[in-house]
Amino acid sequence: MKPAARVQSAIELLDEIIVSAREAGPPADAIIQSFFQRRRYAGSGDRRAIREFVYRAIRRTGERPVSGRAAMLGVGQDDPETLALFDWSLRAPVPPVEGEPVSEASTLPAWIVPHLDPLIEGGEVEALLERAPLDLRVNLLKGDREAALAALPEATPTGHSPIGLRLPEGFALQTHEAWTSGLVEVQDEGSQLVSLACAARPGMNVLDLCAGAGGKTLALAADMANRGRIVASDVDRRRLAQLPPRAERAGATNITTHLLNPRREAEALQAVRGKMGLVLVDAPCSGSGTWRRNPETRWRLTDARLEQVVALQAYLLDLAAELVRPGGHLVYAVCSILAPEGREQVQRFAERHSDIVLEEPNIQAGRPCEQGRILTPAHDGTDGFFFARWQAPC
Repeated sequence: MKPAARVQSAIELLDEIIVSAREAGPPADAIIQSFFQRRRYAGSGDRRAIREFVYRAIRRTGERPVSGRAAMLGVGQDDPETLALFDWSLRAPVPPVEGEPVSEASTLPAWIVPHLDPLIEGGEVEALLERAPLDLRVNLLKGDREAALAALPEATPTGHSPIGLRLPEGFALQTHEAWTSGLVEVQDEGSQLVSLACAARPGMNVLDLCAGAGGKTLALAADMANRGRIVASDVDRRRLAQLPPRAERAGATNITTHLLNPRREAEALQAVRGKMGLVLVDAPCSGSGTWRRNPETRWRLTDARLEQVVALQAYLLDLAAELVRPGGHLVYAVCSILAPEGREQVQRFAERHSDIVLEEPNIQAGRPCEQGRILTPAHDGTDGFFFARWQAPC
């Protein structure tokens, strides 16, 4: 494909991504994969160049663009060589017309900015859109970090997590024996730190209330050395179904999955009420802490959606508080850098549950943030997370 045809393909892809973001459809990576499956003529170099154009436009444009063309014309404003590709050649975008929409450069949608945690300022904002590294968690059920480093000499230890490794961009991990054998699992260092803050130990009864596909569940199983019991629950059947094969590869044998019905979780979990030594609430959230991995999700978030997830988080926290045994622990986490989901959420929770005792997690990374800690890409080199830990009264 000629460079101009690549720009036109990027415009068409962006149009699909914009519509999907507006209508809560598939994520950008799924749309890109489907796009190229329908265009087998695009070679590897074409696919790489088109993908690069698409993500340049997404990262540059905080507000959801009116069209893929407007987004790419915005890229052209910053890059004359790209703008020159809007010509009359075959399969190329036509030259810009005076007065047509052109996306302005911005990091975030304007409405989100007032909701950022007060610690997010200056260069912190720009770092939210930088490219994310490929982080791995060493699976202690299969070996230690030294063994993983020996198997992956290209990796370097992460700065905060004692079980983390970082690989160079583009490393083909999923065909490597270290991954196929279960020695390592893809997991951002921030997510590893949240799991470590749970301080799971062998013999505990643990509930991962919003387990999803089980990334943190598997980390807890490794910390427990397969001794004790983990109940991994979620309302998303598709995501939860991914956990058993992952657990088998990891060698985790103390996990039971439990599919829940939305808003009927308390009924389904009645048997473990007041019996769990640890409850992790890795709650549904805005995903604002992962914008560097999924930058188009800025276009999906709305004020109404944020209100919905904040209300759901409060509901799940209150439910979790009823499931912890006396003296047990509750950990709340969101991959978010927005105050309503972090510091404000836990402040309201503490007001509703004045008998629960705040604990300082055994994690030094991040910064104190109300009753928890916050991790950010600029300060910690991790995805953005907020987490807090409490002990139930004895």
